[in-house]
Amino acid sequence: MAVTIALVGVGPTLLVGLVLLLAIVTVASMVEIVDAYEKRALTVFGEYRKLLQPGISFIPPFVSRTYAFDMRTQTLDVPRQEAITRDNSPVTADAVVYIKVMDAKKAFLEVDNYKKAVSNLAQTTLRAVLGDMELDDTLNKRQEINAKIRRELDEPTDEWGIRVESVEVREVNPSKDVQQAMEQQTSAERRRRAMILEAQGERRSAVEKAEGDKQSNIIRAQGEKQSQILEAQGDSISTVLRAKSAESMGERAIIDQGMETLEEIGKGESTTFVMPQELTSMIGRYGKHLSGSDVQQADGSLESLDFDDDTAELLGLNDIEEILGQIDEEAELDIEAMEEEAQKIKEGSAGADIKSADEVVTEMDKEIEEGEVELEEDV
Repeated sequence: MAVTIALVGVGPTLLVGLVLLLAIVTVASMVEIVDAYEKRALTVFGEYRKLLQPGISFIPPFVSRTYAFDMRTQTLDVPRQEAITRDNSPVTADAVVYIKVMDAKKAFLEVDNYKKAVSNLAQTTLRAVLGDMELDDTLNKRQEINAKIRRELDEPTDEWGIRVESVEVREVNPSKDVQQAMEQQTSAERRRRAMILEAQGERRSAVEKAEGDKQSNIIRAQGEKQSQILEAQGDSISTVLRAKSAESMGERAIIDQGMETLEEIGKGESTTFVMPQELTSMIGRYGKHLSGSDVQQADGSLESLDFDDDTAELLGLNDIEEILGQIDEEAELDIEAMEEEAQKIKEGSAGADIKSADEVVTEMDKEIEEGEVELEEDV
């Protein structure tokens, strides 16, 4: 009796707990939370129904399944691939493919695991593109390889709802033997360029040196020419000066000998002497050489002689005009004074000092004689 009462008491409590648990599971399976960067495909009893958008969605419980698709740009690594180029050179290459899901429904219904499909397609396309190119092109034309792979991937991936945004080939490496051959070729090419540059440098150096030697020879020849010209001019001037000096010394010797002869003649008792015309003309030239002018002058005055500056200053010739100007001023002053006295006499001025005509003439003659004496003293 007691056992029956216990079972009856436990049964309703367990049932309530089971119902509550079932309700919680049902609600959890009905609510689907979709992130902002993804979409989810909904199937009910295995049938595709729709795409769930970001946010909270309610789906049939226990009979529904969802498949998430990331709508952001995704990166796929293409494993390293071996290929044979068109010129039979083995190379290895790897790449990176950037894709984006544009249609989640096609990505769910048209292809199984779109990431794996795109990766396998990129591998085969990479080998095919490298096989259609020569080795040098595979090493130099990276952009062309990327563009070809992307064009080959665009058509099949569009059917899957996938867009290939970019393809980048990371490395293209030839085999070790080819790399060694390329390194040797590069070294040989660099040595060839170095030899060419060295030869060009030596050629330029030789040209510059030859040009410098040419300019140096020209300048040296011009200097020697000018030196010879100056030397010849110096010899010519020296010859003329020596000739003139010899001529002057010869004339002076003749004159000295003539003067000695005249001295001997003067010691004689005769008072009459006959001198040759040549001796008199030579004595005249000798006197002109000593005084700077001809001995015989027409007027015999000092102003007619040609003196140098020192001689003219020593003789006082430079002050002659000044002295004559002072004499003229004094004469003008005397004349003015005489006119004033005459006017006073005419007007009958009482204080006028009246002199006779003889006194006035005598004073004027005296003043003129004093001025001439002063002029001669200054001279």
